[in-house]
Amino acid sequence: MDTLYRFKPSTVIEPLVNGWVAYTHNVAPLAAGLTARHYQLGNLRQYLASPAANVEACRNPTLRAGRFVNVPVERVADVQALLERTEAELGESVRLGDALMQFQQQLPARASEGLPMAPLYPRLPEPLRGMVELFYDYATRPGVRVIEPLVYASSHYKPHLQSFRLHALALDRDRDFIFSTPRLAGGGELHWHVPFDDPRVDRLFRLDVEPLALPEIRALLGLDVSSDAMLLGVLEVAPPKPAPRPSWDGDTPRITHFGHACVLVEWKGTNILVDPCIGVRPSAEPDERPSYDDLPAHIDYVLVTHSHHDHFTLETLLRLRNRIGCLVVPRAIGLHYGDVSLKLLARRIGFREVVEMDTLERLPLPDGEIIAVPFLGEHADLPHAKTGYVVRAGDQQMLFAADSDCLDVRQYERLLEVLGPVQHVFLGLECVGAPMSWSCGAFFPVPPTVEQDQSRRQHGCDATRGMKLLRALRATHLYVYAMGLEPWYEWLLGLAYTAEAEQIRQMKKILAAATADGLDARLLRAPAQLVLEAATSRHALAKRTDPVDGDGVEEILL
Repeated sequence: MDTLYRFKPSTVIEPLVNGWVAYTHNVAPLAAGLTARHYQLGNLRQYLASPAANVEACRNPTLRAGRFVNVPVERVADVQALLERTEAELGESVRLGDALMQFQQQLPARASEGLPMAPLYPRLPEPLRGMVELFYDYATRPGVRVIEPLVYASSHYKPHLQSFRLHALALDRDRDFIFSTPRLAGGGELHWHVPFDDPRVDRLFRLDVEPLALPEIRALLGLDVSSDAMLLGVLEVAPPKPAPRPSWDGDTPRITHFGHACVLVEWKGTNILVDPCIGVRPSAEPDERPSYDDLPAHIDYVLVTHSHHDHFTLETLLRLRNRIGCLVVPRAIGLHYGDVSLKLLARRIGFREVVEMDTLERLPLPDGEIIAVPFLGEHADLPHAKTGYVVRAGDQQMLFAADSDCLDVRQYERLLEVLGPVQHVFLGLECVGAPMSWSCGAFFPVPPTVEQDQSRRQHGCDATRGMKLLRALRATHLYVYAMGLEPWYEWLLGLAYTAEAEQIRQMKKILAAATADGLDARLLRAPAQLVLEAATSRHALAKRTDPVDGDGVEEILL
Protein backbone atom coordinates (compact mmCIF):
# COMPACT_ATOMS: atom_id res chain seq x y z
CA MET A 1 0.00 0.00 0.00
CA ASP A 2 1.35 3.45 -0.89
CA THR A 3 2.48 5.69 1.97
CA LEU A 4 0.04 8.54 2.50
CA TYR A 5 1.09 12.13 3.12
CA ARG A 6 -0.50 15.26 4.50
CA PHE A 7 0.81 18.79 5.02
CA LYS A 8 3.22 19.35 7.86
CA PRO A 9 1.77 21.43 10.72
CA SER A 10 4.33 24.10 9.76
CA THR A 11 3.32 24.30 6.09
CA VAL A 12 2.26 27.75 4.90
CA ILE A 13 0.32 27.98 1.64
CA GLU A 14 0.21 31.62 0.56
CA PRO A 15 -2.13 32.66 -2.25
CA LEU A 16 -0.36 35.20 -4.45
CA VAL A 17 -1.38 37.68 -7.13
CA ASN A 18 1.52 38.68 -9.36
CA GLY A 19 3.92 37.64 -6.60
CA TRP A 20 2.19 39.61 -3.79
CA VAL A 21 0.19 37.98 -0.98
CA ALA A 22 -3.45 38.02 -2.06
CA TYR A 23 -5.95 40.16 -0.19
CA THR A 24 -9.14 41.97 -1.14
CA HIS A 25 -7.53 44.98 -2.82
CA ASN A 26 -5.18 43.12 -5.13
CA VAL A 27 -7.76 40.53 -6.25
CA ALA A 28 -10.71 42.83 -7.04
CA PRO A 29 -9.65 44.18 -10.46
CA LEU A 30 -10.24 47.93 -10.15
CA ALA A 31 -8.78 48.01 -6.66
CA ALA A 32 -5.85 45.92 -7.94
CA GLY A 33 -4.92 48.58 -10.49
CA LEU A 34 -5.11 51.33 -7.87
CA THR A 35 -3.10 49.22 -5.41
CA ALA A 36 -0.43 48.54 -8.04
CA ARG A 37 -0.16 52.25 -8.84
CA HIS A 38 -0.09 53.61 -5.30
CA TYR A 39 1.55 50.82 -3.28
CA GLN A 40 3.27 48.02 -5.17
CA LEU A 41 5.06 49.98 -7.89
CA GLY A 42 6.08 52.65 -5.40
CA ASN A 43 7.45 50.06 -2.98
CA LEU A 44 9.50 48.38 -5.70
CA ARG A 45 10.92 51.66 -7.01
CA GLN A 46 12.00 52.93 -3.63
CA TYR A 47 13.60 49.53 -2.90
CA LEU A 48 15.55 49.67 -6.15
CA ALA A 49 16.76 53.15 -5.20
CA SER A 50 18.20 51.85 -1.90
CA PRO A 51 18.08 48.06 -1.41
CA ALA A 52 20.38 47.88 1.61
CA ALA A 53 18.45 50.58 3.49
CA ASN A 54 15.20 48.66 2.94
CA VAL A 55 16.64 45.41 4.28
CA GLU A 56 18.08 47.21 7.30
CA ALA A 57 14.74 48.92 8.05
CA CYS A 58 12.95 45.56 8.02
CA ARG A 59 15.13 44.41 10.93
CA ASN A 60 13.49 47.05 13.13
CA PRO A 61 10.20 45.73 14.61
CA THR A 62 8.76 49.26 14.86
CA LEU A 63 9.17 49.67 11.08
CA ARG A 64 7.81 46.23 10.21
CA ALA A 65 4.51 47.59 8.91
CA GLY A 66 6.19 50.34 6.90
CA ARG A 67 6.73 50.44 3.16
CA PHE A 68 10.08 48.66 3.18
CA VAL A 69 10.86 45.65 0.99
CA ASN A 70 12.71 42.79 2.67
CA VAL A 71 14.45 41.25 -0.33
CA PRO A 72 18.20 40.44 -0.17
CA VAL A 73 20.32 42.94 -2.09
CA GLU A 74 21.68 40.18 -4.32
CA ARG A 75 18.17 39.79 -5.76
CA VAL A 76 17.87 43.33 -7.07
CA ALA A 77 17.55 42.01 -10.63
CA ASP A 78 14.53 39.91 -9.60
CA VAL A 79 12.83 42.97 -8.11
CA GLN A 80 13.54 44.92 -11.29
CA ALA A 81 11.98 42.08 -13.32
CA LEU A 82 8.88 42.12 -11.06
CA LEU A 83 8.59 45.89 -11.53
CA GLU A 84 8.69 45.52 -15.31
CA ARG A 85 6.23 42.61 -15.28
CA THR A 86 3.83 44.58 -13.08
CA GLU A 87 3.96 47.57 -15.42
CA ALA A 88 3.24 45.28 -18.36
CA GLU A 89 0.56 43.04 -16.80
CA LEU A 90 -1.29 45.68 -14.81
CA GLY A 91 -0.65 48.71 -17.01
CA GLU A 92 -4.16 48.57 -18.47
CA SER A 93 -5.72 48.42 -15.00
CA VAL A 94 -3.51 51.25 -13.76
CA ARG A 95 -4.75 53.37 -16.66
CA LEU A 96 -8.35 52.51 -15.74
CA GLY A 97 -7.75 53.74 -12.21
CA ASP A 98 -6.01 56.88 -13.43
CA ALA A 99 -8.92 57.67 -15.77
CA LEU A 100 -11.40 57.23 -12.94
CA MET A 101 -9.42 59.49 -10.59
CA GLN A 102 -9.02 62.22 -13.20
CA PHE A 103 -12.65 62.14 -14.30
CA GLN A 104 -13.83 62.25 -10.68
CA GLN A 105 -11.86 65.43 -10.11
CA GLN A 106 -13.33 67.05 -13.24
CA LEU A 107 -16.92 65.92 -12.68
CA PRO A 108 -18.05 68.58 -10.16
CA ALA A 109 -17.22 71.36 -12.63
CA ARG A 110 -18.87 69.56 -15.54
CA ALA A 111 -22.03 68.87 -13.57
CA SER A 112 -22.06 72.10 -11.57
CA GLU A 113 -25.57 73.16 -12.61
CA GLY A 114 -27.23 69.84 -11.87
CA LEU A 115 -28.23 69.33 -15.49
CA PRO A 116 -28.68 65.86 -17.05
CA MET A 117 -25.69 63.55 -17.07
CA ALA A 118 -26.49 62.14 -20.52
CA PRO A 119 -24.18 64.55 -22.44
CA LEU A 120 -21.24 63.51 -20.25
CA TYR A 121 -21.24 59.83 -21.22
CA PRO A 122 -19.59 60.42 -24.64
CA ARG A 123 -16.95 62.48 -22.86
CA LEU A 124 -15.95 59.66 -20.51
CA PRO A 125 -12.31 58.54 -20.88
CA GLU A 126 -12.17 55.42 -23.05
CA PRO A 127 -11.11 53.06 -20.21
CA LEU A 128 -14.29 54.01 -18.32
CA ARG A 129 -16.73 53.67 -21.21
CA GLY A 130 -19.32 51.01 -20.46
CA MET A 131 -17.95 50.50 -16.93
CA VAL A 132 -19.64 53.27 -14.96
CA GLU A 133 -22.89 55.05 -14.19
CA LEU A 134 -23.00 58.80 -13.48
CA PHE A 135 -25.45 60.02 -10.84
CA TYR A 136 -26.45 62.81 -8.51
CA ASP A 137 -27.27 62.41 -4.85
CA TYR A 138 -30.28 64.27 -3.43
CA ALA A 139 -28.13 67.31 -2.70
CA THR A 140 -27.23 67.41 -6.44
CA ARG A 141 -23.64 66.35 -5.79
CA PRO A 142 -22.32 64.29 -8.73
CA GLY A 143 -20.78 60.85 -8.42
CA VAL A 144 -19.46 57.89 -10.39
CA ARG A 145 -20.61 54.32 -9.72
CA VAL A 146 -18.33 51.64 -11.06
CA ILE A 147 -20.31 48.58 -12.23
CA GLU A 148 -18.04 46.03 -10.56
CA PRO A 149 -19.32 42.85 -12.28
CA LEU A 150 -18.45 44.36 -15.67
CA VAL A 151 -14.91 45.03 -14.50
CA TYR A 152 -14.56 41.38 -13.45
CA ALA A 153 -15.91 40.34 -16.85
CA SER A 154 -13.27 42.40 -18.65
CA SER A 155 -9.55 41.89 -19.25
CA HIS A 156 -8.84 43.75 -16.00
CA TYR A 157 -9.48 40.59 -13.98
CA LYS A 158 -6.37 38.45 -14.41
CA PRO A 159 -6.63 34.98 -12.85
CA HIS A 160 -3.50 33.94 -14.77
CA LEU A 161 -1.52 36.04 -12.26
CA GLN A 162 -2.81 33.94 -9.35
CA SER A 163 -0.62 31.27 -7.75
CA PHE A 164 0.28 29.59 -4.47
CA ARG A 165 3.58 29.49 -2.58
CA LEU A 166 4.16 26.44 -0.38
CA HIS A 167 6.88 26.38 2.26
CA ALA A 168 7.52 25.14 5.78
CA LEU A 169 7.78 27.86 8.44
CA ALA A 170 10.47 27.69 11.11
CA LEU A 171 9.69 30.89 13.05
CA ASP A 172 6.73 33.27 13.06
CA ARG A 173 9.03 36.23 12.41
CA ASP A 174 10.26 34.61 9.18
CA ARG A 175 7.08 35.80 7.44
CA ASP A 176 7.57 39.21 5.83
CA PHE A 177 4.89 41.85 6.27
CA ILE A 178 1.93 41.23 3.96
CA PHE A 179 1.75 44.59 2.14
CA SER A 180 5.36 45.61 1.68
CA THR A 181 7.37 42.60 0.48
CA PRO A 182 6.59 40.48 -2.61
CA ARG A 183 7.19 36.72 -2.54
CA LEU A 184 9.76 36.08 -5.25
CA ALA A 185 10.14 32.67 -6.84
CA GLY A 186 13.45 30.88 -6.67
CA GLY A 187 14.01 30.74 -2.94
CA GLY A 188 13.65 26.97 -2.59
CA GLU A 189 9.87 27.06 -2.08
CA LEU A 190 7.24 25.46 -4.28
CA HIS A 191 5.27 27.84 -6.49
CA TRP A 192 2.08 26.44 -7.99
CA HIS A 193 0.71 28.56 -10.84
CA VAL A 194 -3.01 27.89 -10.86
CA PRO A 195 -6.04 30.20 -10.50
CA PHE A 196 -7.75 30.30 -7.13
CA ASP A 197 -10.99 28.84 -8.54
CA ASP A 198 -9.31 25.74 -10.01
CA PRO A 199 -10.98 22.57 -8.60
CA ARG A 200 -7.54 21.07 -7.97
CA VAL A 201 -7.01 23.65 -5.23
CA ASP A 202 -9.74 22.10 -3.08
CA ARG A 203 -8.34 18.60 -3.56
CA LEU A 204 -4.85 19.71 -2.59
CA PHE A 205 -6.12 21.41 0.55
CA ARG A 206 -8.10 18.27 1.46
CA LEU A 207 -4.70 16.84 2.41
CA ASP A 208 -5.36 18.40 5.81
CA VAL A 209 -8.10 15.81 6.38
CA GLU A 210 -7.67 13.25 3.54
CA PRO A 211 -4.02 12.29 2.88
CA LEU A 212 -2.83 11.12 -0.54
CA ALA A 213 0.07 9.11 -1.92
CA LEU A 214 3.08 11.07 -3.15
CA PRO A 215 2.47 10.34 -6.88
CA GLU A 216 -1.08 11.72 -6.57
CA ILE A 217 0.15 14.89 -4.88
CA ARG A 218 2.88 15.26 -7.48
CA ALA A 219 0.28 14.93 -10.25
CA LEU A 220 -1.99 17.53 -8.65
CA LEU A 221 0.85 20.04 -8.58
CA GLY A 222 2.11 19.13 -12.06
CA LEU A 223 5.54 18.11 -10.74
CA ASP A 224 7.93 15.34 -11.63
CA VAL A 225 10.15 13.30 -9.33
CA SER A 226 12.96 15.87 -9.57
CA SER A 227 10.87 18.14 -7.30
CA ASP A 228 10.37 15.52 -4.60
CA ALA A 229 12.92 17.03 -2.23
CA MET A 230 11.05 20.37 -2.16
CA LEU A 231 7.69 18.63 -2.05
CA LEU A 232 8.66 16.45 0.90
CA GLY A 233 9.74 19.62 2.68
CA VAL A 234 6.07 20.58 3.11
CA LEU A 235 4.67 17.07 3.66
CA GLU A 236 4.80 14.48 6.39
CA VAL A 237 3.75 10.85 6.54
CA ALA A 238 0.14 10.79 7.67
CA PRO A 239 -0.47 8.97 10.94
CA PRO A 240 -3.07 6.21 11.10
CA LYS A 241 -6.43 7.78 10.45
CA PRO A 242 -7.59 9.32 13.72
CA ALA A 243 -11.16 9.19 14.89
CA PRO A 244 -13.14 12.08 13.39
CA ARG A 245 -13.54 15.12 15.60
CA PRO A 246 -16.86 14.53 17.38
CA SER A 247 -19.56 17.07 16.75
CA TRP A 248 -20.68 19.11 19.72
CA ASP A 249 -24.18 18.14 20.79
CA GLY A 250 -24.20 19.79 24.19
CA ASP A 251 -27.17 21.73 25.49
CA THR A 252 -25.11 24.92 25.47
CA PRO A 253 -22.65 26.30 22.89
CA ARG A 254 -18.97 25.44 22.89
CA ILE A 255 -16.64 28.28 21.87
CA THR A 256 -13.04 27.88 20.69
CA HIS A 257 -10.84 30.93 20.17
CA PHE A 258 -8.22 30.39 17.44
CA GLY A 259 -6.61 33.80 17.94
CA HIS A 260 -7.34 37.40 16.99
CA ALA A 261 -11.00 37.57 15.80
CA CYS A 262 -11.22 33.91 14.76
CA VAL A 263 -13.79 32.04 16.87
CA LEU A 264 -15.48 28.67 16.36
CA VAL A 265 -19.04 28.24 17.72
CA GLU A 266 -20.38 24.67 17.95
CA TRP A 267 -24.08 24.24 18.67
CA LYS A 268 -26.39 21.23 18.19
CA GLY A 269 -24.23 19.73 15.46
CA THR A 270 -23.77 23.07 13.62
CA ASN A 271 -20.30 24.60 13.24
CA ILE A 272 -19.90 28.36 12.77
CA LEU A 273 -16.49 29.96 12.21
CA VAL A 274 -16.19 33.73 12.58
CA ASP A 275 -13.47 35.73 10.75
CA PRO A 276 -11.24 32.72 9.97
CA CYS A 277 -7.56 33.58 10.18
CA ILE A 278 -5.56 30.50 11.18
CA GLY A 279 -1.86 30.23 11.94
CA VAL A 280 0.37 27.25 11.23
CA ARG A 281 2.72 25.77 13.84
CA PRO A 282 6.33 26.80 13.10
CA SER A 283 8.74 23.91 13.41
CA ALA A 284 11.17 25.80 15.68
CA GLU A 285 8.48 27.30 17.94
CA PRO A 286 6.50 24.44 19.48
CA ASP A 287 3.48 25.72 21.35
CA GLU A 288 -0.16 24.89 21.90
CA ARG A 289 -1.65 27.17 19.28
CA PRO A 290 -4.75 25.84 17.50
CA SER A 291 -4.41 25.27 13.78
CA TYR A 292 -6.15 23.68 10.81
CA ASP A 293 -6.27 20.17 12.27
CA ASP A 294 -8.25 21.50 15.26
CA LEU A 295 -11.16 22.51 13.03
CA PRO A 296 -14.13 20.31 12.13
CA ALA A 297 -14.04 18.45 8.81
CA HIS A 298 -17.15 20.42 7.82
CA ILE A 299 -17.93 24.05 8.73
CA ASP A 300 -21.56 24.93 8.13
CA TYR A 301 -21.15 28.71 8.16
CA VAL A 302 -18.19 31.05 7.92
CA LEU A 303 -19.07 34.60 9.01
CA VAL A 304 -16.90 37.47 7.74
CA THR A 305 -17.34 40.84 9.44
CA HIS A 306 -15.47 43.01 6.89
CA SER A 307 -12.89 42.95 4.13
CA HIS A 308 -9.71 43.81 6.02
CA HIS A 309 -7.00 41.24 5.43
CA ASP A 310 -7.06 39.94 9.02
CA HIS A 311 -10.81 39.20 8.80
CA PHE A 312 -11.31 38.27 5.14
CA THR A 313 -8.07 36.28 5.06
CA LEU A 314 -7.66 34.60 1.69
CA GLU A 315 -4.87 32.30 2.87
CA THR A 316 -7.23 30.71 5.39
CA LEU A 317 -10.42 30.95 3.35
CA LEU A 318 -8.97 29.22 0.29
CA ARG A 319 -7.41 26.48 2.41
CA LEU A 320 -10.77 25.86 4.10
CA ARG A 321 -12.97 26.28 1.03
CA ASN A 322 -13.35 22.52 0.66
CA ARG A 323 -14.80 22.34 4.20
CA ILE A 324 -17.10 25.39 4.10
CA GLY A 325 -20.82 24.98 3.51
CA CYS A 326 -21.85 28.65 3.30
CA LEU A 327 -19.70 31.77 3.29
CA VAL A 328 -21.53 34.77 4.82
CA VAL A 329 -20.31 38.27 4.01
CA PRO A 330 -21.59 41.83 4.59
CA ARG A 331 -23.43 43.73 1.88
CA ALA A 332 -21.46 46.28 -0.11
CA ILE A 333 -23.27 49.55 -0.87
CA GLY A 334 -22.11 49.54 -4.49
CA LEU A 335 -21.78 53.31 -5.01
CA HIS A 336 -18.11 53.61 -4.05
CA TYR A 337 -15.34 51.75 -5.87
CA GLY A 338 -13.31 51.15 -2.72
CA ASP A 339 -16.28 49.38 -1.16
CA VAL A 340 -15.43 46.05 -2.76
CA SER A 341 -18.16 43.43 -3.01
CA LEU A 342 -16.99 40.40 -1.05
CA LYS A 343 -19.82 38.32 -2.50
CA LEU A 344 -18.66 38.99 -6.04
CA LEU A 345 -15.00 38.44 -5.19
CA ALA A 346 -15.67 35.19 -3.30
CA ARG A 347 -17.69 33.74 -6.16
CA ARG A 348 -15.01 34.66 -8.69
CA ILE A 349 -12.34 32.81 -6.71
CA GLY A 350 -14.39 29.62 -6.42
CA PHE A 351 -16.77 29.81 -3.47
CA ARG A 352 -20.06 28.31 -4.55
CA GLU A 353 -22.48 29.26 -1.77
CA VAL A 354 -22.06 32.89 -0.71
CA VAL A 355 -24.72 34.81 1.20
CA GLU A 356 -24.58 38.59 1.53
CA MET A 357 -26.32 39.79 4.70
CA ASP A 358 -27.78 43.18 5.49
CA THR A 359 -28.75 44.61 8.88
CA LEU A 360 -31.16 42.40 10.87
CA GLU A 361 -31.31 39.71 8.19
CA ARG A 362 -31.26 36.24 9.74
CA LEU A 363 -30.14 32.70 8.99
CA PRO A 364 -31.85 29.89 10.93
CA LEU A 365 -29.99 27.47 13.22
CA PRO A 366 -31.32 24.56 15.28
CA ASP A 367 -33.01 26.41 18.16
CA GLY A 368 -31.19 29.59 17.18
CA GLU A 369 -30.20 31.97 14.40
CA ILE A 370 -27.45 34.15 12.97
CA ILE A 371 -28.40 37.84 12.89
CA ALA A 372 -26.48 40.58 11.06
CA VAL A 373 -26.16 43.75 13.14
CA PRO A 374 -24.73 47.19 12.27
CA PHE A 375 -21.10 48.03 12.93
CA LEU A 376 -19.88 51.64 13.18
CA GLY A 377 -16.34 52.96 13.20
CA GLU A 378 -12.94 51.46 12.34
CA HIS A 379 -13.15 52.42 8.65
CA ALA A 380 -12.07 56.08 8.77
CA ASP A 381 -15.61 57.32 7.99
CA LEU A 382 -15.40 55.74 4.54
CA PRO A 383 -18.19 53.55 3.08
CA HIS A 384 -17.31 49.94 3.64
CA ALA A 385 -19.12 46.59 3.67
CA LYS A 386 -19.14 45.52 7.31
CA THR A 387 -21.39 43.82 9.83
CA GLY A 388 -21.27 42.36 13.29
CA TYR A 389 -23.08 39.12 14.02
CA VAL A 390 -25.28 38.03 16.88
CA VAL A 391 -25.43 34.25 17.18
CA ARG A 392 -28.40 33.06 19.19
CA ALA A 393 -28.10 29.54 20.53
CA GLY A 394 -31.06 28.63 22.68
CA ASP A 395 -31.22 31.22 25.46
CA GLN A 396 -27.70 32.50 24.74
CA GLN A 397 -26.94 35.51 22.56
CA MET A 398 -23.36 36.22 21.51
CA LEU A 399 -22.21 39.38 19.71
CA PHE A 400 -19.07 39.12 17.60
CA ALA A 401 -18.32 42.81 17.35
CA ALA A 402 -14.82 42.55 15.81
CA ASP A 403 -13.48 46.10 15.35
CA SER A 404 -16.79 47.84 16.11
CA ASP A 405 -16.61 51.28 17.68
CA CYS A 406 -19.51 52.50 19.82
CA LEU A 407 -19.80 55.89 18.13
CA ASP A 408 -23.54 56.09 18.84
CA VAL A 409 -24.73 54.19 21.89
CA ARG A 410 -28.33 54.59 20.70
CA GLN A 411 -27.58 52.02 17.99
CA TYR A 412 -26.96 49.36 20.65
CA GLU A 413 -29.94 50.53 22.69
CA ARG A 414 -32.08 49.99 19.59
CA LEU A 415 -30.56 46.53 19.14
CA LEU A 416 -31.56 45.73 22.71
CA GLU A 417 -35.14 46.68 21.85
CA VAL A 418 -35.11 44.36 18.83
CA LEU A 419 -33.07 41.42 20.12
CA GLY A 420 -33.26 41.58 23.90
CA PRO A 421 -30.17 41.31 26.12
CA VAL A 422 -26.99 40.06 24.47
CA GLN A 423 -25.24 38.27 27.30
CA HIS A 424 -21.87 37.51 25.67
CA VAL A 425 -19.92 40.23 23.87
CA PHE A 426 -16.68 39.57 21.96
CA LEU A 427 -15.12 43.02 21.53
CA GLY A 428 -11.88 44.28 20.02
CA LEU A 429 -9.93 47.05 21.77
CA GLU A 430 -7.58 48.12 18.95
CA CYS A 431 -8.32 51.72 19.85
CA VAL A 432 -5.38 53.39 18.06
CA GLY A 433 -5.74 52.04 14.53
CA ALA A 434 -3.79 52.66 11.36
CA PRO A 435 -3.87 55.98 9.51
CA MET A 436 -6.64 56.25 6.93
CA SER A 437 -4.15 56.00 4.05
CA TRP A 438 -2.60 52.75 5.33
CA SER A 439 -5.09 50.55 3.49
CA CYS A 440 -7.29 53.10 1.69
CA GLY A 441 -4.80 55.62 0.32
CA ALA A 442 -5.06 54.23 -3.20
CA PHE A 443 -8.72 55.30 -3.46
CA PHE A 444 -8.28 59.07 -3.03
CA PRO A 445 -8.08 61.25 -6.18
CA VAL A 446 -6.38 63.84 -3.94
CA PRO A 447 -4.30 62.49 -1.03
CA PRO A 448 -5.79 63.27 2.39
CA THR A 449 -4.15 65.95 4.49
CA VAL A 450 -1.98 64.90 7.41
CA GLU A 451 -4.72 66.03 9.80
CA GLN A 452 -7.34 63.95 7.96
CA ASP A 453 -5.05 60.94 7.74
CA GLN A 454 -4.22 60.92 11.45
CA SER A 455 -7.53 62.08 12.92
CA ARG A 456 -9.56 59.56 10.92
CA ARG A 457 -7.56 56.52 11.96
CA GLN A 458 -9.10 53.05 11.54
CA HIS A 459 -9.76 52.15 15.15
CA GLY A 460 -12.27 50.31 17.30
CA CYS A 461 -13.53 50.93 20.83
CA ASP A 462 -11.58 52.28 23.73
CA ALA A 463 -12.57 51.33 27.28
CA THR A 464 -15.09 54.17 27.71
CA ARG A 465 -17.00 53.49 24.50
CA GLY A 466 -16.73 49.74 25.05
CA MET A 467 -18.42 50.05 28.45
CA LYS A 468 -21.26 52.04 26.88
CA LEU A 469 -21.78 49.19 24.40
CA LEU A 470 -21.80 46.55 27.15
CA ARG A 471 -24.26 48.45 29.29
CA ALA A 472 -26.56 49.20 26.37
CA LEU A 473 -26.82 45.48 25.52
CA ARG A 474 -27.08 44.44 29.21
CA ALA A 475 -24.13 42.12 28.70
CA THR A 476 -23.08 39.76 31.48
CA HIS A 477 -19.84 38.52 29.90
CA LEU A 478 -17.05 40.39 28.11
CA TYR A 479 -14.35 38.71 26.04
CA VAL A 480 -11.69 41.10 24.79
CA TYR A 481 -10.33 39.67 21.55
CA ALA A 482 -9.23 40.72 18.01
CA MET A 483 -6.17 42.60 19.24
CA GLY A 484 -3.56 40.60 17.32
CA LEU A 485 -1.71 39.62 20.49
CA GLU A 486 -0.78 36.15 19.24
CA PRO A 487 2.66 36.10 17.57
CA TRP A 488 1.42 34.44 14.38
CA TYR A 489 -0.47 37.63 13.43
CA GLU A 490 2.53 39.95 13.47
CA TRP A 491 3.20 39.46 9.74
CA LEU A 492 -0.38 40.53 9.01
CA LEU A 493 -0.70 43.44 11.43
CA GLY A 494 2.79 44.65 12.32
CA LEU A 495 1.52 45.99 15.65
CA ALA A 496 4.63 45.31 17.79
CA TYR A 497 2.81 45.98 21.07
CA THR A 498 4.66 46.95 24.22
CA ALA A 499 3.22 46.75 27.73
CA GLU A 500 2.87 50.56 27.63
CA ALA A 501 0.87 50.63 24.38
CA GLU A 502 -2.41 52.55 24.51
CA GLN A 503 -4.32 49.46 23.34
CA ILE A 504 -2.97 47.49 26.31
CA ARG A 505 -3.78 50.33 28.71
CA GLN A 506 -7.37 50.50 27.45
CA MET A 507 -7.71 46.72 27.60
CA LYS A 508 -6.73 46.72 31.30
CA LYS A 509 -9.13 49.60 31.92
CA ILE A 510 -12.17 47.89 30.38
CA LEU A 511 -11.48 44.59 32.14
CA ALA A 512 -11.39 46.42 35.47
CA ALA A 513 -14.48 48.52 34.70
CA ALA A 514 -16.52 45.56 33.46
CA THR A 515 -15.56 43.48 36.49
CA ALA A 516 -16.59 46.35 38.76
CA ASP A 517 -19.95 46.35 36.96
CA GLY A 518 -20.39 42.68 37.87
CA LEU A 519 -19.53 41.21 34.44
CA ASP A 520 -17.38 38.16 33.91
CA ALA A 521 -14.65 39.94 31.95
CA ARG A 522 -11.55 38.38 30.49
CA LEU A 523 -8.96 38.70 27.78
CA LEU A 524 -9.04 35.88 25.26
CA ARG A 525 -5.88 34.63 23.68
CA ALA A 526 -5.43 31.35 21.86
CA PRO A 527 -5.70 28.57 22.76
CA ALA A 528 -8.92 29.10 24.68
CA GLN A 529 -12.08 27.07 24.87
CA LEU A 530 -15.22 27.69 26.87
CA VAL A 531 -18.62 26.13 27.25
CA LEU A 532 -21.48 28.52 27.94
CA GLU A 533 -23.80 27.56 30.75
CA ALA A 534 -27.18 29.07 31.62
CA ALA A 535 -27.70 32.54 30.25
CA THR A 536 -27.57 34.15 33.67
CA SER A 537 -24.65 32.17 35.11
CA ARG A 538 -20.93 32.18 34.63
CA HIS A 539 -19.27 29.89 32.10
CA ALA A 540 -17.00 26.92 32.62
CA LEU A 541 -13.56 26.96 31.03
CA ALA A 542 -11.48 24.13 29.58
CA LYS A 543 -7.90 23.75 28.33
CA ARG A 544 -5.57 26.73 28.99
CA THR A 545 -8.22 29.31 29.70
CA ASP A 546 -7.47 30.70 33.13
CA PRO A 547 -8.57 34.34 33.22
CA VAL A 548 -5.87 36.68 31.97
CA ASP A 549 -6.33 40.05 33.60
CA GLY A 550 -4.54 43.26 32.75
CA ASP A 551 -1.60 42.55 35.03
CA GLY A 552 -0.85 39.38 33.07
CA VAL A 553 -0.47 41.06 29.73
CA GLU A 554 3.30 41.35 30.01
CA GLU A 555 3.46 37.56 29.77
CA ILE A 556 1.51 37.71 26.50
CA LEU A 557 3.84 40.31 25.04
CA LEU A 558 7.03 38.35 25.72
